[in-house]
Amino acid sequence: MRKLISAILIVSSFSSFGQVNPTALSYGNQISATELKEYLSIIASDALEGRKTGTRGQKMAGAFISNHFLEIGLAPPVNGSYYQSFDLYSAAPSKVYVKSGATQFNNFSDIFYMGNADSNGEVATDLVFVGRGAASDYNQVDIKGKAVLLLQRDLTSFRTLRSTANLAREKGASIVFIVAESSNDDYKKFVEEMKGFVSGGLSLTKPEGGANKGTFVIDQVAAEKLIGTTFDQLKKIAAADSTKKQLKKIKQGKISYNVTIKSNSVKVENVLGFLEGTEKKDEIVIVTAHYDHIGTNPGEDKVNNGADDDGSGTVAVMELAKVFAQAKKDGHGPKRSMVFMTVTGEEMGLLGSEYYVQHPVYPLANTVVDLNIDMIGRSDPQHKDKGDYVYVIGSDKLSSELHTLSEKTNQTYTKLAFDYTYNAEDHPDNIYRRSDHWNFAKNGIPIIFYFDGIHEDYHRPSDEVSKIDFPLLTKRAQNVFYAAWEIANRENRLVVDKK
Repeated sequence: MRKLISAILIVSSFSSFGQVNPTALSYGNQISATELKEYLSIIASDALEGRKTGTRGQKMAGAFISNHFLEIGLAPPVNGSYYQSFDLYSAAPSKVYVKSGATQFNNFSDIFYMGNADSNGEVATDLVFVGRGAASDYNQVDIKGKAVLLLQRDLTSFRTLRSTANLAREKGASIVFIVAESSNDDYKKFVEEMKGFVSGGLSLTKPEGGANKGTFVIDQVAAEKLIGTTFDQLKKIAAADSTKKQLKKIKQGKISYNVTIKSNSVKVENVLGFLEGTEKKDEIVIVTAHYDHIGTNPGEDKVNNGADDDGSGTVAVMELAKVFAQAKKDGHGPKRSMVFMTVTGEEMGLLGSEYYVQHPVYPLANTVVDLNIDMIGRSDPQHKDKGDYVYVIGSDKLSSELHTLSEKTNQTYTKLAFDYTYNAEDHPDNIYRRSDHWNFAKNGIPIIFYFDGIHEDYHRPSDEVSKIDFPLLTKRAQNVFYAAWEIANRENRLVVDKK
């Protein structure tokens, strides 16, 4: 009987699906390519200097967004402010090296350290090879409290590198060593591009002595020396069938390392606007995007404008906020309350969203969903000339209802091609863990992550407004709007039926 009642409730909750809601459609059509371009021309301008977390450009962007929230009539939810301010701690390496026997590798040469934790002197440890660091690789070897060495196909994606290292630490690694499978030229290029950016990285915690949770990116020669075998052998073992447990054939290395860190602090801000619901005021629908980027590089075209990453998501949040606010003014406000939040620190490790879930303005228990928008203004090479699409990630991970809702609102309104490639649990890029939705998902809150893929201008100064496909950006923003409208107005809260 309980199963029958549950089925009836689920069917009734979706009974209006497949039918266009004229009110929703009228507001969805108000999402304007002209306004999106107007906002983005400011957010991604050279004047904002790449919006690196903690810099003048990030704060200028935050002021622009908060003023927008004020103008459209959103309430300031943080003690009368639109800013959720907090401290991040910068950490610059002072003395860093890794040793194997009598051989020492030094920072910015054969090794490159990313992190902010001081080792409090030289630390000796075992080094375990874990292939490419996939979840199945950790079933083959014991890594608890040990250093791990893993291969990454290339070093072009800092997000993939970061998520791979995070998985290793979740599995019990004390510190992580990553080496590029492609070539040492990739390593040298990576160091040149990243040393000014990462060596002064930011964290929510002050550097402390003792346990070190940083990451070393190393070249292939250092990898061979540290683990005691050839790089060709490492690649061969990494490519083997995980069920055959070939990783055990690589003996553990004996290494030691030292990391000495100098630190400072910087004040940063998430920017939030609140729209109170008409009936279910305590239930919260959150729409997020990160408004930070990676700052500037040396050279003539030095500003990393971040028009797509994540200027596109930021302006989509701003436009959705405006449309929902207008709907409320017109007497069509959402039943549930809504928070429109642009977070900082995503590029430094999902720090702004991590701070929010640690210090939520509204209880996480009352948070129904996070719809996260990170890069929706371009097309990747895989979809060239293939029509309008968007990658949809995470919709089915925690709530079957959310996945069904997402599919049916898309079929009813925008009819985008949903690409679930990156939704696969074993996808090597591990996109599910690579943007701000992950901090909500870790806390059992259903999420959807909207994404356009990795294109040739990712994390480069050439990610500019002129390359944004504004009709496609508009359509994707509308897709998020219709999902948000349905979630905010449906009778029953989304059921979390997966873990």
